[in-house]
Parts: sequence; structure tokens; C-alpha cells
Amino acid sequence: MDSGRPAEAEAVRGATATWADGARGHLVGRERELGEFEHFLDDPDGPGMLFVHGERGAGRSVFARAAAERLRARDHMVVPLVCVRGDQDRPLLLALRAVAAVREHRSLAGRADPDAEVLRVAEGGERAVLTDALLSAAEAGERAALADALLSALAQAAPVAVVVDDAQYADAASLNVLGYIATQRLPETRLVITSVRHTSEAGDSVSRRRRDQAVGLLTEVGAAQKIILSRLPRPQLAEMVARRSQAVPDPALVERVLGLTRGVPAAADALLTEWSRRDMVRIADGHAFLAASARVPVLPDEDRFIRALHELGEPCWTTAAALSVLWPLGRTAMTLAAETTGLSGPEVADGVRGLIAAGLLDALPGEDGGGPRGWTFRSPLVEHAVRGRLGPLERGRMSAAAVEALWAARDDADAAAAPHRPALLVEEADAETYLPDRIADAGVLIDRDRAVAELTAAAEALHPDPEDRGMLRWFRAALRLIEEPAARELALLRCVKAAWVVGEHPTAGRAAEAILRDPSDVLPGQELQEVASLQVVAAAAGNDWTQLSRMGSAEWWDRLPLPPEAAVPARALALCLAEQWQEVLDLLSRTEAVWRTNPHARLIPELAQAVAHMAQGRTDVLARNLDVPPEPSLPPETLYSITAGYALQLLGAADLSGAMALLTDRGMPPEALPPGTRFLLLQLQGRWDDALALARFMVAKDQTFTAPPQHHLFAAGMAAILVARGKPVGAARLIAGERGNRNGPLEVFLDVADAEVLRTMGRPDAADHTLRRGLREADARGYVFGTDELAAALAMVRAEMGRADAAATCLWRLDELAGRTGSGRTRLLYLLASARVRGQGSDAARKMLHEAVDLARSRGQPFETAVTLSAAAGDAGPPELLHEAYELYGETGSVLRRFHTRAAMREAGLTVPRRKQATAENEQLLATLITEGLTNRQIATVLRLSEDAVANRLSRLFARTGLRSRTEVVSAMLTGNPLTTPDR
Repeated sequence: MDSGRPAEAEAVRGATATWADGARGHLVGRERELGEFEHFLDDPDGPGMLFVHGERGAGRSVFARAAAERLRARDHMVVPLVCVRGDQDRPLLLALRAVAAVREHRSLAGRADPDAEVLRVAEGGERAVLTDALLSAAEAGERAALADALLSALAQAAPVAVVVDDAQYADAASLNVLGYIATQRLPETRLVITSVRHTSEAGDSVSRRRRDQAVGLLTEVGAAQKIILSRLPRPQLAEMVARRSQAVPDPALVERVLGLTRGVPAAADALLTEWSRRDMVRIADGHAFLAASARVPVLPDEDRFIRALHELGEPCWTTAAALSVLWPLGRTAMTLAAETTGLSGPEVADGVRGLIAAGLLDALPGEDGGGPRGWTFRSPLVEHAVRGRLGPLERGRMSAAAVEALWAARDDADAAAAPHRPALLVEEADAETYLPDRIADAGVLIDRDRAVAELTAAAEALHPDPEDRGMLRWFRAALRLIEEPAARELALLRCVKAAWVVGEHPTAGRAAEAILRDPSDVLPGQELQEVASLQVVAAAAGNDWTQLSRMGSAEWWDRLPLPPEAAVPARALALCLAEQWQEVLDLLSRTEAVWRTNPHARLIPELAQAVAHMAQGRTDVLARNLDVPPEPSLPPETLYSITAGYALQLLGAADLSGAMALLTDRGMPPEALPPGTRFLLLQLQGRWDDALALARFMVAKDQTFTAPPQHHLFAAGMAAILVARGKPVGAARLIAGERGNRNGPLEVFLDVADAEVLRTMGRPDAADHTLRRGLREADARGYVFGTDELAAALAMVRAEMGRADAAATCLWRLDELAGRTGSGRTRLLYLLASARVRGQGSDAARKMLHEAVDLARSRGQPFETAVTLSAAAGDAGPPELLHEAYELYGETGSVLRRFHTRAAMREAGLTVPRRKQATAENEQLLATLITEGLTNRQIATVLRLSEDAVANRLSRLFARTGLRSRTEVVSAMLTGNPLTTPDR
């Protein structure tokens, strides 16, 4: 029948669906709390109520959903309820909802309803079941009647669980009823209540009592257990990032998330969501990194934290806006907030109290129990979101007030003359960046000269600023404040160099061109040459090969008012980067009188000349340049750059000994090399874990550019490591991502790496095609550098295909190259290829392999040596050489090569050492190949096994680890989890 109470009926039904139908979240880092919950369920004599509390965003609702799932798994009927703002003003509303929801769920579950008189209120196709008597009792505030009705409904529905979310909004009378229910300890009945409770004890007593009423009323009865959801520590945040990205998170990414969110799960989720929308989390070889261009996002209006702030209204919102700029000033922040916003002091104080009560702000405890030293946002992410909503004038006005206060304190101004007490930063603030940031925001509102001086000094103190904390931003801010032309040009030069250092290459290129279009006398020719060269490299780093080609022409440089000693080296550099090697040599030959005028001017031309000759197959010029010691008058940064340039050429030619000798002679530690050059060094040294860690970082941060002729050597080197570690698909994807620019550098090294992937996947014909194409393109462009690798790989492929005659041409080319270049690497390639083509049984082959082993050992490169030893084992040497190769493959982590070597050892009748470790490696390799997405047939090809053997290995992997599918294997591998279950 119709009750005539539509408002009551709507209120009763209204809060049962929101939580139940809400978005599902994955519970991360709550294993301990879930264990406590399971204990709560397992204890028949334990409390009947579980109270779960935590601050806003701690994951109470997600935990409640997980609890509900476990209750359903135990055959409990689960009744979900949600309280909303305003419920606290309607006595017994929650109790009434609980009765209605339990009865309705019981009815829907098909359990008998003993009540004779039933009120059914239809809305949206669902029903709430109540009696007129209960509605009247609720209106009259009769707690006992509601308690009896709820007890009766729960007893009839058992096993049953009522899960109430957001009980901080519940009315006190209903909470009293639930507390009474808990004391009755009904069999097979559970109550789970969640509520916001912030850890801070600051705030006014009224709001604190309202916030804690659920805690007090529900725990004082002695029949409730309490679980506190604390913030997530670093390991659990890492797990969250891993699950979101399906990759192993970089420690720096996890540290950034922790610093911005302080471990609050919802804040971390919001941060990762915003970064994902902007493609700021990059995946490289199964590892997640924060992109170099990533900035802290401004949370949208619909975010829970921003909604909570909007709901507070004024003066909380304006106070929060002011404190987002001023809080590092401690107590002085309140005074400045009032001065800059128009609020009165009491209004600011009220705003602070409201923000603390809402869990958005924390008071910083004072010394000896005194008043607070100041206030800070609980989440720096929220602080940034509030500050990001300020207009430039508001932020500038507040920043100017902060700067003036700090300057007054620094100048030790007389307290009587100062407009307010001198400000000091609280220790929780970032003292290194706060003042420069505020100066940058204040701009013209403060003393220009002092602002420029302090911004410049702060930026120079941060150099090279690898974390991009502010160096470039402050240099730019100083530039905006400078009016005198000569000083502006020097400031612009600082911006050019800073942009290059932090990886903003397009910005560096544009700023460099601005200087070169109208240079003044304030910059000497040496600086102009550096700026011109930087503009050239910026174009190459941005893959703007068309622009680079223009820069190789005389017309491009003739339009700029530059002295020849600046223009000629930059043009030669452009020709080098465009791989126009003969044009480089012709230009430098014609202009030698220009660029040999001083030690600095000739550095780039000499290096360009050596590289051009090397690309054409002559290494004598490079050797001659290296024999000449550097000019003592060169500044350290110039000496560093030129030494790094020569080291790159040596490492690109696989001359590890030569590169190390150069670094030792020039006093440069290997760790100081640029990332791309250091990667090549680590690869040749066999430190592949370190090399891959660096490579992933470079890929994620867009720092992979390497100048020709080594342009593609980074990608090829990384691909070679991936193939040796059982990741041919990842290697192929990496190679494909580097290809495709017809105007770009020759792809010699990509062809070599691509062919290795194809050979591994059992496609020798495709490998043959790729290598032949690479040789044709190199010959067409007069390119010799790197063709030894192409020819050697082609000879090996043809020998494997039984085409010894076709391989002979490759051997002739290799022999000629080895004689022309004198390269140890080329000689080694020739020896190995010749022995393979001629067959190991011949005397000539054995002789070549003996020489190859001696040469490889003298070169000191673990992987190269292991490959040579593997080839030489058997007819050319004792099978025990396989043991040595096996260990060297282990040093580099070449698990696929180790697998093949184990098979060769067994075939030779040798014992495989450390069988347990070998078994674990086999399983890890199999899991890696599964993660690559390979089918059983493809895995069999890669491992050189039968499909049945692969299937058997896969079954054993599932049985040992407890994983049930390929999908679970992939998830475990991508998130960095071990291939085991907790009980195995």
C-alpha cells in the first residue's frame, strides 16, 4: 500500500546503490589488514563488528569491497550501504536503511519474510521493504524499535553481513543502534563499518567530535574490532605502479609518487591516472619510467580531494590557495595570507581550522608543546593542484610578498621598521628551490636587479640539474627580467646551455638560432662556434634531417652574421651528422686556413675529419689525432666534450682497450661519459645489467641520440643484448621503432641486429635479404664503417644455409677490410666467418680458430670472447672451452646463449655445473619467451627443441610455480614478481 511518505522512502533507498555499483579498485598493500579481517571472520567468539578507518583516500571503500567479496565467498548475504553528506542531520536514517536493505536482500534471495504488513516502495525497478510502524518509530526517534527490527531482520537473514561505507556521515542515533546490535553477537552476523578519520589531532573540538563519533560510539561498546588503513610505504607503492603499468617500476618513479602523495593510495592513483593520460609513464624493456617531459599534473575538479576542498567553501578555499604559495613561511604565512587575499586574520584562522578538520592540511607541531610552527598540505599533489588554479597575478602577488619577507629576514631588517615579523622557512620546505621559485613567479613586482642576480646564482648552483628542479626555469625567468641587450644575450646563452643539459633540445635549438641571427660583440667567436654547433646537434637530436641537410650548405651559413671560424666548424659538423663524408673532407681541405687559427677552433674540424675518414675505411687519421696531447689552455668543459667524442669513435669501432687508454690518459672517469657512449662501454665490458638499466632510462627519457656513424649503434646494441637474453620480439620492436626515415642515417647496425633476430626466429632467408640490402645501401653511399659486421653475419647465414660458395664473396670483403683498417674486431670477424665457411674439420679452420681465441682473449670483451670460445670448442680446441664460454655468458646474463651452450656441453659429454641453477634459468628463459608472446612452435625454434619438449617444460613450470596460465606467467614477469607462490 501507499505510505504517503515518498521523501522517507527515497531517503531509505537512496544510499544502497552508489557504493555497490561503484568502480572496482584493486587492493594493493593491504595484506596485513586483510589478514586481520580474515581473523575477524574466523573467530566465532570474537566481536560482531569491524570498524575500518583511515584518512580520505586511504582505500576504505576498496577495502570494504574486498571484505564483501570474502564474505560472499563464505556464503554470507552481503548488504552494502553508503552514507552521504547530510545523513548526520536525519536521526535513525541509517538504521532504517539497514532494516529495509536486509529485508529486501532477504526477499530477493528467496528467504521467507515473517512480517505480515509490508510497505513496498517502487523506484527504478527496485524495492525497499518497510512497515508503517518502523517509519513512525524512526520519526519519533525510537531507537529500541529500530534496534529490535534490525535484530529480527538479521536473525532471519543469517548468515548475513551489513557493510556500511563512509559512516562519518551517519547520524549518531543509528550508530548507537549498530553498536547495540554488535553487543548482541548474533550468530553468523557481521557488521563492517568504514569511516574517514584523519591522523592529525588538530582542529576545532566540534568538528573533531563529529568526525570521531563513529569511532567513539562503535568501539566503546567493546564488541567491535578496529582496523586502521595507514598510508602505503614505498614497496606497496611500487606494487601499485607495477600493476598499473604492467612493468617493473623505476625506483625514481616510485620515489616521485611517494614524494607527491605521501603514500595515500587515492592520491597515488590520481597521479598515475593523470600521468597515463598524458603518456608520461614510459615503458622500456618491461620497466616503467617517468618521461623526461613529465610535469606534476593539476588534478581535475572531479578529483575527490578537489571536490572536498570545494565543498568547504569560503574562507577555506581562499586560505588554501594562499597557503599553497606561502606555507613554507611558517606562522608568517597566515599574516601574508590575510594581506594578499583580503581576508581578515580570524577568517584565515577559520580557514586553516576547516582545512585541518577536512584532512587537507596538517599543523606542524611547535617546540616544547607550544603552538604550531606552521601548516603544510597533507599531500603535495593537492598543494600543487590548488596553486595551479591560481592566476598569474594572484600567484605573483603572493610570491612577491613571500620574497619581500624572506629578503627582509636575510637583510636582518629592523623589526620595528619591517611590516611584519621577519620570515624564516620551516624545515619541511625545500630551502633550495622555494625562494627562486617565488622570485620567478613574482617577476616585475619585486626588485629586478636583485631578482636576476638571485635567479642566476640559484640556477648555476643547481647545474647540471639532472632532476630538472628549476635551473632552466630560473634562467628563463631571469631572461624575462633583463632589459639591457648585452646582458640579455648572455642570459639567452645560459638558457641555450641549460636547455641542452636537461634534454629540451628543440628549446635549445630555437634559443641558439635567436642568438645567431643577431649576435653582438659581447659573445666571442669561441662562444658563437659553440652555439652554432649546438644548434646543429639539436636538429639532429630532433631527427630533423631535412633541416640538417640545409645546414650543410654554404647558403645556410652565409645568411648569418658569423665569423668564419664559427660557421665552418658548425657546417662541417652538419655534414658529418648528415653522413656526407666526402663533402666534409672537401670543405675542411678548402678551409684549413680558417679553422686552424687557434686550438679551440680546430677541435671540431679535426674530429670531423677523423670521423669522415673512418666512415670511408681509414683509421690512420683518428690514430694520429689521438697521439697529439690536448692543448693545456683548453677549458675543462671543452676538453671533456672532445675526449667524449673520440671515446665514442673508439667504442663504436669495438676498441675497448683504446677507449680505456684514452680515458686514463685524459683523466676522465668512465662514469663521466655521456649516456650513449657509456652504454657502449658497459656493453663491451660485459656489464649488461648496468648497460640495460642505463638503456631503459635513456629510452624513457628520450636521450638515445648518438651522432653518426654510430647513430643506430645504441639501438642495435640494446637489441643484441635482448636477443641473447631471450627477448627477440622486444628486440624486433626496438629495431622497427628506429627504422623508417629515408633522409636519416644509414641503418647498417640495425640491419645486423635485425638479421640476428631473424636467425634466432628460424628465418635465415629473411636474414640473408636484410644483410644484402644493408651492404648494397652502404656501397651506394661510399660507406665502409660497420660493413664488416654485415659481411661477417651474411657469411655465417649463408654457411648455415649450406651456401659456402655464396659466402666466399663475404670472406674476400672481410679480408680486404681487415687489411685496410687494421681493426682487431674486423680481423676476429674474418677468422670466425672463414672457419665456419670452410668447416671446422680442416687444418686451416683450426688454425684460424686458435688465432681467434688468442685475439679475443687479448681484447678483453666477455661476450665476444664467449662467442669465439663456443665456435672454437671441438675440433679446434678442447671441449672444456665450452665451460669457459658458459661462465662468460653467465657474466653477461645471456640466458639464451647459456641454454644453447648447455645443450652443446651435454652433446660433448661434459657435466653442466650447478644443475639447480640451470633448471631455474631454464624456467626463467621459458617464462621470458612466453612473455614475448611466442607460441610453442616459435619457442621450440628459438630453443632448438621439439614442440613436445616445450609443452612438457611448460607443464613443469605451471606445476612448480602454482601459476595456472600463460597470462599469469606474463603478469608475474611484467610486474617483477618471482615465479613462485607464497607457499612454494
